[in-house]
Amino acid sequence: MHVIGKDFKINTLLYRYNYTYVPACMCENKVLRTVPLLAACLPQDKCKVKIGRRFSEERDPELSTVCRKSGTLILYPGAEAANLEEFILDSPAKDIFYKNSLFRHPKQVQLKTSISSQYVIRMQPTNRCLSTLECAAVALSILEKNNYIQETLLRPLQALCSFQLQHGAQIRLSKEHLLKNGLYPKPMPKNKRKLRKMELLMNSVKI
Repeated sequence: MHVIGKDFKINTLLYRYNYTYVPACMCENKVLRTVPLLAACLPQDKCKVKIGRRFSEERDPELSTVCRKSGTLILYPGAEAANLEEFILDSPAKDIFYKNSLFRHPKQVQLKTSISSQYVIRMQPTNRCLSTLECAAVALSILEKNNYIQETLLRPLQALCSFQLQHGAQIRLSKEHLLKNGLYPKPMPKNKRKLRKMELLMNSVKI
C-alpha cells in the first residue's frame, strides 16, 4: 500500500543504498527515517533500497549493470558533480561513495537549491542539508519535469513532523547553526578529525 496512490507514476528508477538497516519505526531509539517514507510513496518497481557498505560486480551484478548504463546518474555532491538542473542515488556516508568503484561509472550530479529542509524534527549537519526523501523529491521533479512530484512526496514528511511536534518533539536546528551561535549542547570532541569537522562547520566550509 502506497501513501500517494496508484495514480502516482514516474519513469525514473531510483536506487537508494543504505549502509545499515533501519526499520520504519525504532521508537526505543526515537529514530525517524525518511527512507521508509520514500519507499512507501513510490511504486515498488521504481524504488529499490539496498543495504550494505561494499558493493562489487560479483556480489551485485544488478548494480553493476545499472551503473554502466549511459543514462544513470549518481546524486552525490562534490567538485566534479554537475548541477542536476543544467543537464538519484543519495548516500548518507562518504565511505559508501568513495570505497565502491562501481559508483565512478555514472555521471555525478548534485542539487544546487536554496530550499531549507522541512525535516525539522531531526538535526541536520548544516543549513544546506536535505533528507533522503527531500533529495529524491527535488531530483525526481527535475528529471521528470514535474513540480507536482516534489510537492506530493513532501506531504508525508510534513505530516510526520507535524504529528511529532504535536506530541512533544522539538524543532531541531542544524549543528552548523548551533556551533556558530554557541548553542551546541555537547562538549567539543577531542578527536582531531572530528574537531576539524566542527571547525569547518563553524566557518561554513563545505565538508
